[in-house]
Amino acid sequence: MENTSANNKRIAKNTLLLYFRTLLIMAITLYTSRVILNALGVEDYGIYNVVGGVVAMFSLVSGSLSNAISRFITFELGRGDIKKLNTIFSTSVNIQIGISVIVLLLGVLIGGWFLNAKMNIPPDRMIAANWVLCCSLLMFCINLISLPYNACIIAHERMAAFAYVSILDATLRLLVCYLITVSPFDKLISYAVLLVIVALIIRIVYGIYCNRRFEECHYRLVYDRSLLKQMGSFAGWQFLANGCWLFNTQGVNILINMFFGVALNAARGVATQVDGAIQQFVNNFMTAVNPQITKDYAAGRIKEMFTLVCRGAKFSYFLLMLFAIPVIIEADYILRLWLKTVPDHTVIFLRLTIIGSMLNMLGGTGLTACFATGKIKIYSIWITSVGILVFPLTWIAFEYGLPVESTYIIFIIIYIGVVIVRLYIMKYIMHFPPILFVRKVFVPMFMVTPVAVILPLIVGNSFSQSFLRLCLTVIISLISSSIAIYFMGLTANERKSVATKAADIRHKFMR
Repeated sequence: MENTSANNKRIAKNTLLLYFRTLLIMAITLYTSRVILNALGVEDYGIYNVVGGVVAMFSLVSGSLSNAISRFITFELGRGDIKKLNTIFSTSVNIQIGISVIVLLLGVLIGGWFLNAKMNIPPDRMIAANWVLCCSLLMFCINLISLPYNACIIAHERMAAFAYVSILDATLRLLVCYLITVSPFDKLISYAVLLVIVALIIRIVYGIYCNRRFEECHYRLVYDRSLLKQMGSFAGWQFLANGCWLFNTQGVNILINMFFGVALNAARGVATQVDGAIQQFVNNFMTAVNPQITKDYAAGRIKEMFTLVCRGAKFSYFLLMLFAIPVIIEADYILRLWLKTVPDHTVIFLRLTIIGSMLNMLGGTGLTACFATGKIKIYSIWITSVGILVFPLTWIAFEYGLPVESTYIIFIIIYIGVVIVRLYIMKYIMHFPPILFVRKVFVPMFMVTPVAVILPLIVGNSFSQSFLRLCLTVIISLISSSIAIYFMGLTANERKSVATKAADIRHKFMR
């Protein structure tokens, strides 16, 4: 019981540290996005968004391996084997360097061919688009080599360091934003080159910190055939799930480019940016929770892991809902207030993107639990088989002349199915009872959401668009959501814990 209490306190502390970081980063990100969009223009912003999607096609392998690295490092940390940890870390670095070389070669050859032969890019911007491709590949490889270091920081739950480095990253991007506005050179090319420099600086900082703080992060030349086989098998099956997500995001982005042009890529890019900023608040919580799920499994605390999976999914949804409701209602005014030029379709894209994210967020802790077991073959096959339907159905919808928004509707419908399928896969892999998830997550979710939405909708429909209405909507939304969550979404023990924490904070301020 004491161990569980200590874990909960550590998760709460790490989440708060990451929230502090997120508030600053979100403010900087939203400001820089506005400046970059205005500096580049809708066309160049759309080019950067879609060409980045071509590079993301090569993240298929790297993303699979990054999940494998994170799982193996966190698992061994839960067992306390430092020597094995160092072997895993060194093997991971070797793998990432090898993949970086392969990605550079394939990216230049295949990515360059696809960009110049198949994509819908204005002829006078092809040179700049090729610069973006090359710089994006370099940035991708630099970030790839950083993954083992990032995984160690998260596995050790040193979220303060993770937060500080992220703040440095956001500050450097703010500097990039200023340099773009005064650059005498092609602004799109300048933007791509400067982002590579930022990635390199962050990579150096991560390396220095991990080498000084973590014993296992001292690289040595090692070859462990058994470990390579285990990580390769894990990554191979994860390859399928990552491929599915890639087609459903970057693949759909390319389809939008082919059928509708770069202007709608810009709209999708803006919507994704805002959604990503909102999701950062939830991702902070997940970053703090996920290592503990893996450690619970490694230590044989299966019941505790099941509880954390349900609690993490429920809290993730509620955290996202707190921000999602006012943004969905006030999307049009927020975008016009934020951007001088709002690309067409951005408002509906943003609303549908957030709804899709709320559904997808429910599966985060379940995914981590499945990865913790290492038995991901069945998981990858079934999730991929269902989730991949978004891409072909979108293609068919576009071929038959359906509007661009149809891809978001398809995504939402398919991922409702993915949530259900995931529960039964968890039952097969680890004997997780789906009814537990229904009772602990779905029931509170369906009770809280309608109650939380009613008052903000009334406010949004009672006044004309203005800054005052925006403020009222946000305040009413936070109050109604918080009350609904507290009385209808939390268990008696959770309410008691929240009340105790609130009393402690009040006493500290009154001293």
